[in-house]
Amino acid sequence: MDDHDVTLRSVTKTFGGRRAVDDVTLTIRRGEFFSLLGPSGCGKTTLMRMIAGFESADSGAITLGGADMAGVPPHRRDVNMVFQSYALFPHLTVAENVAFGLKIAKLDDVPGRVARALAKVNLGGYEKRSPTTLSGGEQQRVALARAIVTGPRVLLLDEPLSALDLKLRKGLQEELRRLQRDLAMTFIFVTHDQEEALGMSDRIALMNKGRVEQVGSPEEIYERPATRFAAEFVGSGNFFEGTGDGRTVRTKDGLSIESAASGDVTLLVRPEKMRLNGGQGVSARVEEVLYQGASMSIILKAGERRLLVEDANDGALARVRVGETTTVSWRPEDVLVLPR
Repeated sequence: MDDHDVTLRSVTKTFGGRRAVDDVTLTIRRGEFFSLLGPSGCGKTTLMRMIAGFESADSGAITLGGADMAGVPPHRRDVNMVFQSYALFPHLTVAENVAFGLKIAKLDDVPGRVARALAKVNLGGYEKRSPTTLSGGEQQRVALARAIVTGPRVLLLDEPLSALDLKLRKGLQEELRRLQRDLAMTFIFVTHDQEEALGMSDRIALMNKGRVEQVGSPEEIYERPATRFAAEFVGSGNFFEGTGDGRTVRTKDGLSIESAASGDVTLLVRPEKMRLNGGQGVSARVEEVLYQGASMSIILKAGERRLLVEDANDGALARVRVGETTTVSWRPEDVLVLPR
């Protein structure tokens, strides 16, 4: 039995001579929270719109539950979509908004289905309210209820939280994850926010210029980036270009880093893997100390090189002062080798 809800094979889409989606192949498992992550213009929303049927692929194939979607219009696909703008009908009540798709599909027990969907998103008792009287977070919950009420195979979410403030967005991230697990429904989530994708997803497809750079779990994407772009877009890092002899990599600016890499390489050390005053290491001058609540970031200069160190705000880094000289060190096993 096929355990994939969505399969894309060599999907390509061109607009005005520019390839918005370039030969993308992906499989999305049943009941998975799958995120399409990448910068603006990378093709993630276009890819989602092709899954929904709002755009057609120039080439390649898209299947839902094993069925080829070529020529199948959006209303005949077992998917629903939640938009960034909510797209609620202001002249309808909350209940009427949620019931809209049920009536089109001519499903029975409309009041019961509406009540259950609103309860799922913590809006029980809101049936008679107007969407115009609701907060942004409440409107987004109504949009979610409307999308899940028909029980689609796949729910598509196009940056649904980007218009919300940080605290509300964090709360809705948790609710979305809980809702997805409760429904055991496949969610495909588009976002440009790396932290959002890392915290919510079972797997992530990282996109760049219409292509998929890497697919993996949040841990794999962060801890074992496949490319320089992946390493730079997801998280921050200290990058070293140099040449290795199998024991040591020597960089162009004179730093020496223990590594088994050979030849011309790019090395990455994540900021949280760097340590200050850890004994033998690189001498560096403190340029900035950035207080970030639960964590702190220290920017240093070693010669002409900028280094970033991050750590929990446990008091140790709070004693670091701008202008002082310290040592920066890291363990050889924390050095990641990336292709040039």
